[in-house]
Amino acid sequence: MFHRRRIAFSSVVVGALVAAGLLVGPAAPAVAAQHHRATAATQTCGSPHPLVRSTFPTHVNVTNKFFPLVPGTRFVLSGSVAGSGHTVVTTVTDLTKVIDGVQTVVILDEDFDGGQLAEAELAFFAQDRRGTVWGLGEYPEEYDNGVFAGAPSTWIAGLAGAHAGFAMLADPDVGTAAYLQGKALKVGFEDCAQVFAAGQRSCEPTGCYDNVLVTDEWGPLDPTGGHQRKFYAPGVGLVRVGAVGGTDPEVLHLSSYTHLCSAALTVVRDKALKLDRHGYQVSPTVYGRTAHARQTLHAPAC
Repeated sequence: MFHRRRIAFSSVVVGALVAAGLLVGPAAPAVAAQHHRATAATQTCGSPHPLVRSTFPTHVNVTNKFFPLVPGTRFVLSGSVAGSGHTVVTTVTDLTKVIDGVQTVVILDEDFDGGQLAEAELAFFAQDRRGTVWGLGEYPEEYDNGVFAGAPSTWIAGLAGAHAGFAMLADPDVGTAAYLQGKALKVGFEDCAQVFAAGQRSCEPTGCYDNVLVTDEWGPLDPTGGHQRKFYAPGVGLVRVGAVGGTDPEVLHLSSYTHLCSAALTVVRDKALKLDRHGYQVSPTVYGRTAHARQTLHAPAC
């Protein structure tokens, strides 16, 4: 769900995107026109947003309608990367972790290529009082043929020059300026996003969704890379990932959306805590400077 992959961008395929039905409904022509104007401008998205701790509640509660994080929720997105089978399993845990003075909810993200674990990641999100969801860091472990190969892309807001960014705007709308999703130059990470369309309809294996928000995401540090289209359904979250251009296009669709009961959530919690502990050994100068993850949230009763 929160996995980021930079994909090569070519503005000439926007018309094909609309024609192929990735954008449907009355907003499509206007969106295509706006996208043409936007891509004619710079692909950067400005300076990091200041993280003001006092604008966050004491206890994290992410309720943004396009990015709700309810403990126990599990998303499975299935599809392909460069033609190979790819599955991303994302679970909202009942753990929290303080990052740069802000309490965040801990997400466990597991990427499988051809059925084998390729990456296991902890990601950290918080919502400010206005309703904007922030991403404050990631600890992604990489695996080669099932063997741990390191976590070189680890970044934590407030450490080693890394900055938090917006994961979802409080009031996303077409025409809103592009925004930074996070920046950590020491690990080559910088992601930008912009609202691409609103009021769309998206039919996935789990059903059809209306009033879907579509964002466009790209990495300015990878000018030959490209863009993703992410489709967010209200009250659910991410339901589709599409690609525009690129050498390794990633296409995913929501194939399962469930809420875990106590026993299953305990298994996920233990797995996330194990990753958290391992992070202190793997990244002692960055991840090792954070507070340990703790169980402070409660999933709704089954």
